[in-house]
Amino acid sequence: MPDTVLLILCNAPDAVTAERIAQTLLERQLAACVNLLAPCRSIYRWQGNIETSDEHPMLIKSTQNNYLALEAMIRELHPYDVPEIIALPVSTGLPAYLDWVRNESAA
Repeated sequence: MPDTVLLILCNAPDAVTAERIAQTLLERQLAACVNLLAPCRSIYRWQGNIETSDEHPMLIKSTQNNYLALEAMIRELHPYDVPEIIALPVSTGLPAYLDWVRNESAA
């Protein structure tokens, strides 16, 4: 059975951090592709308070086999105490694209 492709969501506090995380994940073959999206406004609860901040979303394409190493690398590079790292399994997609993700993120 082929390795499950994941779409991982993560927000960075600025473009420089997002770019550094993306480059590192690609260099180490922990991800096949990282989309760096336009900044967004996040409103969230943190330590009993409602906070607002501008963040830079990343859409990371990788595999289940790479997830633990990918998560560890994001945590190492990310300045937040608790960064958003959410992995969603991709149940359906263009087979050639999913194969490409598997091949390019084979660490």
